[in-house]
Amino acid sequence: MSALTEFAVSVISLTSTPTPMPAYTGDPNLITPGVVGFIAIFVIAVATVFLLIDMNRRVRRTKYRELVRQQIEEEQKAASDPTE
Repeated sequence: MSALTEFAVSVISLTSTPTPMPAYTGDPNLITPGVVGFIAIFVIAVATVFLLIDMNRRVRRTKYRELVRQQIEEEQKAASDPTE
């Protein structure tokens, strides 16, 4: 065997294989979020949905206000323009 192969075999033999984790024997309710965690995440999700809806409404309203403002300016300019 070459020196590189011997080195690789020695490194591989030094590393230990991982052992599987033993089964948990305690109360599974102690490691899960349970009902309180579900309710908390649900409330956060509902609040996020309402915030997104409100933000969308406000952005749309701002966009429409800008469009109306431009239309009014164009109408005023057309009304005050004596060339027509």
